[in-house]
Amino acid sequence: MRTCEEPRPPNGQSPIALAAGQSEYGFAEKVVEGMFIVVNSITIKIHSKAFHASFELWQLQGYSVNPNWQQSDLRLTRITDPQRGEVLTFKELTWQTLRIEADATDNGDQDPVTTPLRLITNQGRIQISLKRRTKDCNVVASKLMFLLDDLLWVLTDSQLKAMMKYAESLSEAMEKSAQQRKSLAPESVQVSHGLDAGKKEKTSPNASSIGQYFDKHDMKESSYHLLISRLDLHICDDSHTRESGTLKHGMLGGAMQLTFRRMAFDYYPFHRAGDACKHWVRYSEAMETRGQWAKRLVSEFQSKIEK
Repeated sequence: MRTCEEPRPPNGQSPIALAAGQSEYGFAEKVVEGMFIVVNSITIKIHSKAFHASFELWQLQGYSVNPNWQQSDLRLTRITDPQRGEVLTFKELTWQTLRIEADATDNGDQDPVTTPLRLITNQGRIQISLKRRTKDCNVVASKLMFLLDDLLWVLTDSQLKAMMKYAESLSEAMEKSAQQRKSLAPESVQVSHGLDAGKKEKTSPNASSIGQYFDKHDMKESSYHLLISRLDLHICDDSHTRESGTLKHGMLGGAMQLTFRRMAFDYYPFHRAGDACKHWVRYSEAMETRGQWAKRLVSEFQSKIEK
């Protein structure tokens, strides 16, 4: 894989549906979704202007699950609502070992001498939820949860600095990609996250049982989540000084240990300021106060723009 200076155009319709000679969600999609995939090892190499990285996975498995993330009858791994014209599907990926390594490129803006960044984790899993339109199989919303167990990570200060530079080099490409997704997102999808979503909640009590079951597991908007059960982060000082052309170590460097339990990151790229947050994964009553001052800030901003 290689990062692009400018985002590529979207992929368009589902290649599975096109290859089967159909334009809507049908038998071919269900067959491919029902496959159980096992890969002994897989290596993904990423090249960027500032760094190159590799991801190595061992004992990778991919399969369909029901909305409760349990393996069951394949007919229970998707929820189709004919009235909405949408279908929900649920997938899970698991692996035994994950190895991540990143290093600066020769022509990048990094320092001449850098320390490669390495991370080895034990088993983990990714839970994927997709909401698609049945008429063209286009993805309307998605939810991706990256779940890790105990994680031990030892970082030197030079590796920490390099990691910040790697993230900075990717931020521009990610921002351009996010702007493209927002500009190409259908207006109906953007509105459904706000006004239309409220209308559905009001009409759901009178809807059919399928509609209520669909509402229970529906994704109101796309989101990405990272959950680490326990993270032990060790940061060590490996600084040194050069005196009289020879390498001399000064005072012994320090070290810092940070322990995080149930650390979570939630990202909602399409959420608009002032919209409701009740459908968020970790919603609490404390967010009500946040919602109130967020609406005030939005109204103040809109009034300034109008003036």
